[in-house]
Amino acid sequence: MLHVKKDDEVLVLAGKDRGKSGRVLRVFPTKKRAVVENINMLRKHTRPNPQKNIKGGVVERESPIHLANLMVICRECGKPTRVSYSLLSDGKKVRTCRKCNGTIDK
Repeated sequence: MLHVKKDDEVLVLAGKDRGKSGRVLRVFPTKKRAVVENINMLRKHTRPNPQKNIKGGVVERESPIHLANLMVICRECGKPTRVSYSLLSDGKKVRTCRKCNGTIDK
């Protein structure tokens, strides 16, 4: 089970965007990577394609970043935290904050 899920708020621990935070847009579990909003931006040069209604030029977009470089920000205490797992009374497995013991999952 991964410690990062879609729509989580995360803090970047390493790389050119160290210290920035953003929302997770996509997660690639097999590659252990995630795409974070406005983090690890790349410039891609595109050719115009009138059939697909694509303009040409330089387009900036997010590229994936490794999950080891991300830390989840707790929804309750608002601090970056490690993630632990606990079972609820109904048998559901949820992610919990290691600092405040609050649940990270919605």
